[in-house]
Parts: sequence; C-alpha cells; structure tokens
Amino acid sequence: MLAADRQNALADALFANNRIWPMQLHFQKALAGAPPEAIAATRDTATNPAVLDASVLVIIGSQGGPAYPGLPGYAPDLANARHAAAEVAKAMAELHKIVPEAGSYLAETSYFERDWQKAFWGPSYPRLRQIKDKYDPDGLFFVHHGVGSEDWSADGFKKLSAK
Repeated sequence: MLAADRQNALADALFANNRIWPMQLHFQKALAGAPPEAIAATRDTATNPAVLDASVLVIIGSQGGPAYPGLPGYAPDLANARHAAAEVAKAMAELHKIVPEAGSYLAETSYFERDWQKAFWGPSYPRLRQIKDKYDPDGLFFVHHGVGSEDWSADGFKKLSAK
C-alpha cells in the first residue's frame, strides 16, 4: 500500500505527468493489500517481485497507425514517433522520481527499456537465465528483451556470443 507520507508526492507526480502526456492507472494488476495466499503464490513466479508491494500499474504510451517503409501513405512518421517517445520518457521520469526502482511488465513496457533485466524480472533474472540456458541452450525461443536476448543482435537474426 502507498505509505501515507508518500501520498502527496504521488499526487504531485501524477499531476506533473499528466501535464506532459496522458496516462492510465490500472489498479487490478498490483498486489498491495492482496490476501497473503495471493502474494505467496506470486512470489515464486518470474514476475518482478516489485509487483508484490505495488499499488497500481501506470501505463503511459503513444500509438500510431500501421507503418510500412516504402509504402505510399503508410510510411513511418519518424519525427512524430521520436517526439512521442521523448514525451513518454519525460512523463515516466516524473513517476521515477518517487519510485526509482519501479518494475515493468514485458508486454506493457518501453521497447527502449535500457535496464530491462532489472525492470522486468528484478532479482529473479539470474535464476531465469539459468533456466533458459538449461532448457534452451541454443536460443531457439527469442523475444526482444526476453531472457537471454542479450546474446543476440537487436533484430534477433545473429547470435553474438557462444556459450
């Protein structure tokens, strides 16, 4: 649960954030105040343990229509995309002021997350990496910023290191 002495900081961050970019608050995806059995069941999963104490999931993002390089009328608007990405990052920075170690959810995160191992899995990452190396040593199952993806090129076509 959000500590009483942090409530004003949260209100200030949400106000500052909303002046930069729209956001959504999802209260059904956090476990603060959940029954002990729900927290215990979640503790031993791949989920970042930060969710165990979280009060809310905040989603800040942008969107655009389909983009196909070279297809007239559907070319990506890179200037607009870069502007939106910068604004989203500024808005998230307001929230990181009060929760600097916040976790993130792989399916609802920034494609450009820099510290993704920590953000997505926190202290669970080393254990997940061991499991990945044991059961998928060749990296057949690959996803952008997935466990073990640091061994691959950004496009996923070239293995960078051999185990």
